[in-house]
This record gives sequence, C-alpha cells and structure tokens, in this order.
Amino acid sequence: MQLIKDKEFGGERPLFASHDLHLDHVVIRAGESAIKECTNIVATDCRFEGNYPFWHVHGFVIDRCYFDVGGRSALWYSDHLTMRNTVIDAPKMFREMQEIDIDNVQINDADEIFWRCDGIRIKNLRLRGGTYPFMFSQNIQVDGLESDSKYVFQYVKNVEIHHAKITTKDAFWEVENVTIYDSELNGEYLGWHSKNLRLVNCHISGEQPLCYAKDLVLENCTFDPACDRAFEYSTLTADIRGSITNIKNPISGRITADHIGSVTLDENLKAPGNCVIEIRQK
Repeated sequence: MQLIKDKEFGGERPLFASHDLHLDHVVIRAGESAIKECTNIVATDCRFEGNYPFWHVHGFVIDRCYFDVGGRSALWYSDHLTMRNTVIDAPKMFREMQEIDIDNVQINDADEIFWRCDGIRIKNLRLRGGTYPFMFSQNIQVDGLESDSKYVFQYVKNVEIHHAKITTKDAFWEVENVTIYDSELNGEYLGWHSKNLRLVNCHISGEQPLCYAKDLVLENCTFDPACDRAFEYSTLTADIRGSITNIKNPISGRITADHIGSVTLDENLKAPGNCVIEIRQK
C-alpha cells in the first residue's frame, strides 16, 4: 500500500482511480471528487474540505478524520466502509451505499444522511440537526445512538436498535420489522403506519404515539404523562408499566397497564374493534 503523508490536494479529481493508498495527515482542499472510482483506501487524521471526495469507492477505512462543511455529499455509491473516531460537519452523507461500519462518530449536520443504504452497523453515533436520517435504508444494527434530528428512520426495514436516545418528530413512520431495546423515544407521532414494530424496555413521550400500526408489540414499556390518544387504529400487544394517560380506538389485540387514565372508544372505532384493555392484576 502506497503511503501519502502530509500532503494537500485540491481541484478536480486529484486522486481519481487510485488503488491501495494510505492517506495520512492529508488535506483535501476545495474542489470535487478527490478520491473517486478508487479501491482499498485508508485515510487517517485527514481533513476533507472539497465536495464529493468518496464516490464509487470500494473498500475503505476512515479513522480520526474531519469533514468540513464544504465536504458535503462526501460518501455516495460506495461500499465496505469502516469509519471510526470521526467528526462530520457536512450534510447529505452516506447515500446509496452497502456495508457500512460506524464506531464513535459525530455528525453535526445530519440532514439527509444514510439514504438508501443496505447493511449499516453502528456503535456510538451522535446526530445533530437535519432531517430524514436513514430514509429508505435496510438491514441496520445500532448499539448506542443519540439524535435530535427530525423524522428519523422513516421507510426503513429490518432494524435493531439498542441504547438509543432519540428526540424527534414523526419517527419510525412506515417502517417494517424494527425492534428497539432499552431506549428513550421522545417526540410526536411515533411509529405511525408501522408494520412489526417492537419496543422492549423503552420510555415513550410525545403526543399521539403508535397509531395506524400493524402487529405492534410493546414489552415492559413506560409512557410520559403527556402521551395521549395512543394506539388509534392499531393492532397490538402491549405490556405497559406504570400509567398511560389515554388510549384511543385501538382496532384489536390486548393492552395491559398498571393504570389507565382514560379510554376513548367512539363512533369512529374501526372493526373488529375488540381490543382487550385491562388493568394488570397485582
């Protein structure tokens, strides 16, 4: 592997179609497509300021690097990436990619990141700002996520999340086969129109959670008092610890809680309208 150390590159495609390179303490200045159509690239302690540096790259490691605001849309149409200990201030990262490993990464403008990706494995990721992270992606494993981005995890499939704190709005819409463990989910309209969404040991806050859900499962979950009109037009099995303020028009299944503030079953209830709602026997 060729080592390029303590160098600067700028302009159009300075390292186009390179292979087997180790970039160490390299700065990519203003320009476009610095490392395009490349294979087997390692970047350590590098700084990326130009647009689109990693497009159509196959097999690469990015460690202890920094992506400036100008390094937007940096990682597209690529595969087999390992990224560690990196800070990203640029938006629209990770698009149309396969096989991504993320460890200890902070993204400070999470706008439209991880779109249409397949095979994402995440440990200790922090997301700040932006909208629609993870749109249309699938086969995602997460252990350690903190996010205040809006509209996270929409239209995703086959996802497992552990130890997350997500503060958002309209999260997990139209998802399929998603399980979330030991997490805090804060925001309005959680999990609407989901299919096979399962929450285990989670705390939920925000208005009108988990409506229009199909085959929803909650195990040992708690709700903030502000949660109301929960489960409207959902089919579900729910084990709720503590109190839930209001349940409205669930379609079918079973809901068990230690205390239920109120239940709304009105003329808009949809058939079969036979959900069992009960207080846990002590």
